[in-house]
Amino acid sequence: MYAIVQSGGHQIKVTPGGLATLAGTVGEPGAKLTLEQVLIVENEGGEILAGAPFVANAKVVAVVEGEVRGPKIRVFKKKRRKGMRRTNGHRAFYTRVRITDILL
Repeated sequence: MYAIVQSGGHQIKVTPGGLATLAGTVGEPGAKLTLEQVLIVENEGGEILAGAPFVANAKVVAVVEGEVRGPKIRVFKKKRRKGMRRTNGHRAFYTRVRITDILL
C-alpha cells in the first residue's frame, strides 16, 4: 500500500511506517500531522485510486520526528571584464515525518 501526496509544491511517495521529508517547518517533534492532499492511493489488493486532482476522503497520518537541513547550495555570479563577483548560499529547512497510516 502506498500513496502519493502533495506537500510544499512537491509530490512525495509515502508508505505506512516509512519516512518522508517535507519542505519547510511543519511542527514540533512528536506532533501529529494530517496530509489531506492525496493524489493517488494504492489499496492492499493492488487497486489504484486516482483523484481529480485529489482523492476524496483520503488522508495520510504522520508523526513529526524532527527538523533537518538540506545540503549547502552555493550561488556564484560573475560579470566578465567588470570585476564583479558575488557568492551567496543557503541551506533549506526540511521536516522529517514518519508515516503511521493511510486512511480512505
